Amino acid sequence: MTIAIDCRMFNSSGIGTYIRGCLPFLLQSDNNILLIGNKDELKSYLINKNVSIIECNVKPFSFKELLFFPLNILKQINKANLYFTPYFNFPSNIRIPVFTVIHDVIFADLPEITSKTGHVIRMLFYKRAYRKSAKIFTVSEFSKSRIEHYFGFKKPVVVTYSAIQQIFLDYKELALSIKKKDTIIFIGNIKKHKGLDCLLDAFFQIKKEGLPHKLLIIGNKDNFRSADNTFIEKIESMSDESICFSGFISDEKLMEHIAESVLLVQPSMYEGFCLPPLEAMALGTRALISDIPVLEEIYSEFPVTFFSVCNSIDLKNKILEILSKKEDSFTLPKELIFKYTFQKTASILLNNFN
Repeated sequence: MTIAIDCRMFNSSGIGTYIRGCLPFLLQSDNNILLIGNKDELKSYLINKNVSIIECNVKPFSFKELLFFPLNILKQINKANLYFTPYFNFPSNIRIPVFTVIHDVIFADLPEITSKTGHVIRMLFYKRAYRKSAKIFTVSEFSKSRIEHYFGFKKPVVVTYSAIQQIFLDYKELALSIKKKDTIIFIGNIKKHKGLDCLLDAFFQIKKEGLPHKLLIIGNKDNFRSADNTFIEKIESMSDESICFSGFISDEKLMEHIAESVLLVQPSMYEGFCLPPLEAMALGTRALISDIPVLEEIYSEFPVTFFSVCNSIDLKNKILEILSKKEDSFTLPKELIFKYTFQKTASILLNNFN
């Protein structure tokens, strides 16, 4: 069997993590694998004899993808047995079975995070993916329930959990030797559903009580400024520079920041899976996360602390409670580190492809 795999979002955030994590195990199968994307990003996989690459720079969700996808690429794709995309977009005129991954339906559940036009367009993409897919994969039972809520039960929706990247597992031993700093870390973006506003309110109250800790926001300050100046105005109202941005950093530097932080806070209002708490705990850092349904599903067996979502007072109290214990040593049990693995995910994908 030949499997065509869309790798055009290879270096994006959550979607890229998913496809990069699954690929090594998909390549271990007896199938021929056709990778579609940037050759420079994918060339390392050519060491596998069952791999070939089609250069393709057509942007996902573009008019060109929908209406003017290169015919020479379509011809090669349609010679495969199936087409797999790690998101809910794919070119028109694919004549073979399409398997898609809908990580979440956030644009349906939270229409206010985009414009009315943007909402309509995204809903059309969701409906198109549901209608045209042979099977749909998603990354949590929560997301499965929301997909079925909006689009029904006619198509199979299969849960394939996301997982921690191998580089984090490789870094784990080194991370445990890194000395902790008085740092609280936030990994996310400025979008309202990530809950940064709630964390800032809680952090301001903490600083008034004299706590020496700093808040490290992973990201570039200019990107945050261009997205919403109100966040920057709040941050700049603090005179002691206790909130800082990492700027653009490599995976290695991200892991170092996580390992040396005493606490990761994930104040999300909405997620499909949410990897940062798992990555933090694997690297010896405690996690404080909101009690939204998907995080309770994913992390119910993990030694996390939950707080009431959007409740800055409860968040403040939980942060103070955790930091007051002054316990630097934290090790995640091995069975929990490997609760979610891309080997398991890829195995489910292959079983459904077959």
